[in-house]
Formats: sequence, structure tokens, C-alpha cells
Amino acid sequence: MKALLETHSLSVEIGGKTICHGLDLQITAQQSWAILGMNGVGKTTLLHTLAGLRAPQTGAVELCGMDMAQLNKRRIAQTLGLLLQDYEDAFPGTVMQTVLTGRHPHMSNWQWESAEDIRIAEQALAFVEMKEFAERSILTLSGGERRRVALASLLCQQPAILLLDEPTNHLDLRYQHRLLDGLTTQLRQQAKAAIMIMHDVNLAMRYCDHALLLFNDGDFIAGSCKEVMTVNSLSRLYDYPMQSVKQGNSEIFIPA
Repeated sequence: MKALLETHSLSVEIGGKTICHGLDLQITAQQSWAILGMNGVGKTTLLHTLAGLRAPQTGAVELCGMDMAQLNKRRIAQTLGLLLQDYEDAFPGTVMQTVLTGRHPHMSNWQWESAEDIRIAEQALAFVEMKEFAERSILTLSGGERRRVALASLLCQQPAILLLDEPTNHLDLRYQHRLLDGLTTQLRQQAKAAIMIMHDVNLAMRYCDHALLLFNDGDFIAGSCKEVMTVNSLSRLYDYPMQSVKQGNSEIFIPA
């Protein structure tokens, strides 16, 4: 299967710190990847490199078989979407106006949103259970509500590859599971892929099929969750002893 996103001998550094060296990844349709690691290891920097927001130290990122460095920003945005870790809203737009910004990569200059654009935005708001908030000012929302609107805007963009920086940030338990469950179902049904930074190991095990573990020394392990997420690798990853607990056919990890 042809990769949607691919890295070749990718090396990423920031402030003299090596985040990864010689990273080769192939992200294909219907895959869901988790990026795991301690605070400050460089997970967000790597995600921004995969999104084309910063250049790697060495190596290349390919988007649907094309060198991302050679693509214009509009072309990238039509295929790849990035959910930032946090948002600051400078202007008091409505929820609907905010979500519709996701349609901009698909519109020409000075073009107004069509009925189809509005339908797609309404569908995205319904997905995150925020449709009744469409006319509310974005500045009146709670942190969790604003997070759901940000995800709706990304879905409105309709990218084939979703890069998500802590998608469950600010969300309570109910929405963490409802949105991740719906998102992974959508990836399978629509032949899309996602790469998400996560802090909860057990959420990653439940909703992702692949994982990239970033260690503080620039080393990494990448592969299927079952292969790379073990007691030994997670204990090393977080510099703290972990243990696994069997629950039926599933496995959860807890501090030892």
C-alpha cells in the first residue's frame, strides 16, 4: 500500500538537542500512530517537522510520494491537517465561522463559503457534538469545548493525514473516548491516517495500532503497538518502572 506520509533518514534537532536521527517511517491509510515520550523530548517539534512547518536537520518528508519541501502550502493543507496543542482566539468569531476556516485550503482567493462548505462544517460540528453551539462566540467556550471546535475545524479541512498534538487536551473522560473512538472509526472508513501525540499510554494502546517512542538520548523505537509498547520499553521511556495488567483480551500499563 502506498504511504500517505513517509520519512527518509529524518534527523530533527532543536537547540542542540537531537530528537531523532535516521528516522524512517511509512504511514499508510487506516493507520493510527501514537507518539509517546517524556515532557521536553521533542514530540511537538517532530510533529511540526512532519507537518512541514520546520525543516529537518537532514533527510526528507514525503507527502503522497512527493517531497514536501517542493510543495506549496495550499497543496500541503489540502492533504495534511495539524491540530495544535493550544489555541488563542484574538477575534470574537462564532463557532461556525471558526470551523469554516478549515475550508480555506479548498477555496480560491475572495471566494465565499458555499452551501457544500457549510454542510461539511455542520457535519464536523455534529461529529464533536457541538452543532448547537454554531452561533456562539468562540470566546465564551470552555477549554474542552474550544478543543472540540478545533478538532471540528480540522475535520472540516478534510485532510487525508491528521497530525494531532495532544488531541485529548482539556477533554473530560467521556469526550476523550467518544472522540477517539469516532476518529479511529473514520480513519478506517475513509482510508485516512493519523499521527497523534499522547501522554496516556493506555489510550494509545486502545486507539492506536502503531507507536513511535522517543527517548531523551535521541534514540527511538517505531512499530506496531504490540511490538514496541512493552514493560521494558515503557519503563525506559518514562524513566520509571511500569507493569502490565491483563484485563480479558486487553493489556493496560500502570506504574509499578
